[in-house]
Amino acid sequence: MKIFVKAKPCAREEKVEKIDENNYVVSVKEPPLKGKANEAIRNALAVYFKTASSKIKIVSGYSSRNKIIEII
Repeated sequence: MKIFVKAKPCAREEKVEKIDENNYVVSVKEPPLKGKANEAIRNALAVYFKTASSKIKIVSGYSSRNKIIEII
């Protein structure tokens, strides 16, 4: 399953908001430095979808706010 994520690093609280079937907004507390925010996004999505973070892969947009993520 592929989803489109808009990342919001340095947020006050961590949350995952579903916009529609394939679009989500993920807010994380970590700053976008050295992949910390990306790892936090993977962990937040893992909790939301009740799966392991190793099954969540960033396909596109590693250094962008708009990401395409694949969930295996």
